[in-house]
Amino acid sequence: MEFKICTVGELLVEFLAKESNQRFDQTGEFIGPYPSGAPAIFADQVAKLGFPVIFFSCVGKDSFGKMCINRLKKDGVIIDGITSHSMANTGSAFVSYQDHSDRDFIFNIPNSACGLLSFNHIDEKLLKDCTHLHVMGSSLYSFRAIDAMRKALDIIKNKGGTISFDPNLRKEMFNIQEMEQSFGYIMEYTDIFLPSENEVCYFAQNNDESEQQTMSTLLNNGIKHIVVKGGAKGANYYGLDEQKSLKMIHVDGFNVNSVDPTGAGDCFGATFVSLLLAGYPVETALQFANVSGALAVSKQGPMEGTSSLVEIKQFLSQHTTV
Repeated sequence: MEFKICTVGELLVEFLAKESNQRFDQTGEFIGPYPSGAPAIFADQVAKLGFPVIFFSCVGKDSFGKMCINRLKKDGVIIDGITSHSMANTGSAFVSYQDHSDRDFIFNIPNSACGLLSFNHIDEKLLKDCTHLHVMGSSLYSFRAIDAMRKALDIIKNKGGTISFDPNLRKEMFNIQEMEQSFGYIMEYTDIFLPSENEVCYFAQNNDESEQQTMSTLLNNGIKHIVVKGGAKGANYYGLDEQKSLKMIHVDGFNVNSVDPTGAGDCFGATFVSLLLAGYPVETALQFANVSGALAVSKQGPMEGTSSLVEIKQFLSQHTTV
């Protein structure tokens, strides 16, 4: 099946605290810069798998912006949708790890170049052959960015395309009111939903619901495929069978030495969505996505662990699940 993926949102550089539990209010060393941004990592992983993907974003006309664009171009992402601004600098993020999964961030996104991303940056001509849009919750950081996302969504949906949505919730962004307001709109059009296990409760109707009950409600509301990401534990797939009954598939993950978990969920999502669109069976797409996430955490830097199909298959031949 031929398809072309589009994604929209933040493109930035990331600096990693050198020590664990390093505080932001004290002097310390940071490693970087690394190209980053959840939709950028997603796009890079799609391209590394050999599938066509175009990315819309904004960077500054500075060395950080050039670094990000050059990295995406080198890995095969179509960069025609990235605008270089002289009015603002490239966005940035500083990350400090409390343990292998808990992280603190300081983001400079709304006041950076990618904070200027707007409706007018989505060129309809560049979307003419796109069949799928991937939406990241972290990319809904302003009314301007939401308008840009809605434009892309409307164009792709109106020609029969599909939408995937990863909530990608960050505690540092919970105070952005626009983000929460846009979730309901996007969920109405979502075909493939990709929450992490700790995000499921955010979409439950009440606190007493089980994961299965929440998934059943969402599927009956029109979502076709749901994958709950569980990191090294693997992933749960939910869909409806021909009798409209809930079906669940669990595929185990892999225990690897976790160096840097940032970007693992983005790589997982990119691999699952790409392979599902390419016609792979759900179990295979989940298995390959689990490998993609495992390879992502094994490298320092959010985009350094993106992988090709050859690398994924090689990993599978050498490793067993948890």
